[in-house]
Amino acid sequence: MNLRAVDLNLLVVLDALLREKSVSRAGEIVGLSQSATSAALSRLREIFHDPLLVRVGRQLALTQNAENLIEPLRDALSKIQQTLMQQGGFDPLVDKRTFTISASDYAVLVLLSPLVKRLEAEAPNVTIHLLPRSRETEKMLVEDRVDVVIEPSELLPDSEFPSEPLIFDRWLCAADCDNKLIGGEKTLSLEKFLAAPFLAYGIGMDRQFNLADQHLARAGVNRKIAATVESFVLVPFLLRGTNLISLVLERAIQKLAVPGIAGFEPPLSLPDIHERMFWHPRHTSDQAHIWLRNRISETASSIARVE
Repeated sequence: MNLRAVDLNLLVVLDALLREKSVSRAGEIVGLSQSATSAALSRLREIFHDPLLVRVGRQLALTQNAENLIEPLRDALSKIQQTLMQQGGFDPLVDKRTFTISASDYAVLVLLSPLVKRLEAEAPNVTIHLLPRSRETEKMLVEDRVDVVIEPSELLPDSEFPSEPLIFDRWLCAADCDNKLIGGEKTLSLEKFLAAPFLAYGIGMDRQFNLADQHLARAGVNRKIAATVESFVLVPFLLRGTNLISLVLERAIQKLAVPGIAGFEPPLSLPDIHERMFWHPRHTSDQAHIWLRNRISETASSIARVE
């Protein structure tokens, strides 16, 4: 293929088509009408000698050739973008940039909330999109759907993506101060822990438990799970006025400071959680991305210093 014969704008359209698998949505992203996007798709099919998107029922699906183009195309477009942006460096007081960060609501509350507050003055033209954590962490990085993922290192122990440590935290039991099963005690026996109705954190349709609950399951500790919720932040509010107990992270319960909810030592040992920042190597030398990662790291360090 002769590159001189290819309009590089077509590659931007192709990237949107591969992401959205929809001509209309891809057109909205790149600012083209549906007819112009359809014309671009026709041209791309001629260039690649492949239909790229085929109809399956009422939806469009990618051909195998299109699937193989996803990562190299995004890498190429990312490098072009970085080259253009690095000409004058990155000035957060002036330059416009949008970043997307995937993180749990715990990480948003404890770490990213102070980051957003800091950037309001430091980077007035920077937009931060916060996405909930996903079971497809590494896929999101590969497909360039996020700039940074913040996850416990325990969940990605063998990841080959570049990363940096941020903060660690420990688990506490939490309950309403008027919980009748606890009776106002500041300690909780294992017997009462196992007998109490339990509120568990779970993500996804299969209710993947948090690290503490996974540890207990592996250890064969069986609890009476009365309810699950896909939010760390909601746990203290759901405990109010009930006899439920739950496992929460200390920084979260301190930050929320929900009246009537107490945290106390669990009756058995639980491993700490270590939050870590991951990104795709295509962004490692991007000056704006470096700036963002530095600000996240500095925010994490400031949190650790107040302990």
